[in-house]
Amino acid sequence: MTENNFKDIARTDKWEIVRSHFYSTMPNYEEFTSNHAEHIQRHFTISTEWSPLRNFFFERLCAAEFHWFFVQGVDALMNGLYVPAVSSLLNGIEASLRVTIDQINNPIDELLDLSPYKVLSNNLIKNARDIGLPTSCLSFPTENEFNNKLDSQKPNRIDVEIVRHRNNVCHGNILEFINRDLGKENSFFTPVSLRELSFELLDISGNWAEQLGQYRKSKNILHYDK
Repeated sequence: MTENNFKDIARTDKWEIVRSHFYSTMPNYEEFTSNHAEHIQRHFTISTEWSPLRNFFFERLCAAEFHWFFVQGVDALMNGLYVPAVSSLLNGIEASLRVTIDQINNPIDELLDLSPYKVLSNNLIKNARDIGLPTSCLSFPTENEFNNKLDSQKPNRIDVEIVRHRNNVCHGNILEFINRDLGKENSFFTPVSLRELSFELLDISGNWAEQLGQYRKSKNILHYDK
């Protein structure tokens, strides 16, 4: 059999064989060759059915340095890719917090980098709250003690849910989502185990984008270089 198509290669345990055929056959060819504009236009076409969701984040946030996390999180969710959906939405929330806080605290300097230490945490959200960002919309629907958790201190600190999920999922810990209903020996995990969290994060992200967008407009900060 002539292996002209990547999907036709024989199964192998050697990565170099898979890699070689992948780059020689280039499946989904456009992803190897399209420029920025072509790539964006292609994905606008592919995602037409859920374009109102994508447009909401584009238009409310107007900041490519973080609105793409939300847009591609939506794309992943709508394609049933719940693991990257959760990660991307959490990263969007983190990025939008970090960038906006820096822009408020350093309104004159051009934003070229972010501190490697000021990542998503109770303290970062508290800092955002203290300068007026609408952080209350980052709480989960049943998280009634959101502000109390934010104000908790070591050794009794309790992370808010958005921080806890980021620390777990974005660092490769999905153990709490393993389904053990049928007993230890029949426990399992599939991406569907993260579907409920994906939609919860979509709702939180939408409210956050709406209110953060209003805040950023009120402060006349629309992009990383403003």
